[in-house]
Amino acid sequence: MGVCASSHCTNKAGEGLKWSSSTAKIIHLDGRLQEFNQPTKASYVLYQNPKCFICNSELMYIDSHLPHMAAEEELQLGQIYFLMPLTKSHLPFSLQELCKLAIKASAHMGLAVHGGRRIE
Repeated sequence: MGVCASSHCTNKAGEGLKWSSSTAKIIHLDGRLQEFNQPTKASYVLYQNPKCFICNSELMYIDSHLPHMAAEEELQLGQIYFLMPLTKSHLPFSLQELCKLAIKASAHMGLAVHGGRRIE
């Protein structure tokens, strides 16, 4: 039986996007956002991106190896995930890498930060 999932993708600028906790979000290598409005197995995304792994944003720690989400695990609504290249799988996660991912994620939130204040 095949996987049936509804997903929504936006362009790099995230035009028209509302940041919602009712979807699971995957930020792709190119900065594109893919959203799922129901629990979906990681294998569905990994099949489309064979040279990548998925990492839950809540499990990413500086100077540690990024944990791979198992193919049989389900993406949870309200969570943000990053698609990462397999080449990064055995390297410690750096502060510089975290900053790059934060910029990609914030591009979809429609927010900018200036002088410690959020600007919408």
